[in-house]
Amino acid sequence: MPAALETVPHVVWTRRHVATDVCPQSFITAQSLGWIEEFLVWKRLGLNLTFDLRARQAEAFIVLEEQLSLEKQNGV
Repeated sequence: MPAALETVPHVVWTRRHVATDVCPQSFITAQSLGWIEEFLVWKRLGLNLTFDLRARQAEAFIVLEEQLSLEKQNGV
């Protein structure tokens, strides 16, 4: 395809210091969506974390907790 007919990349999503020209939804896996849903249930119900979490699940919860804290700091 000739370069003149190609679409110039443009930002499709941005949030504070992050931007992408690719739809971020395509990067969400069924597993990551499951972790987000589990995290939201855990936060809403005020449950204590049990120590039977898998390492990847624990890491996902830590990342989500950090991001939620940043959102709260920025007034969102």
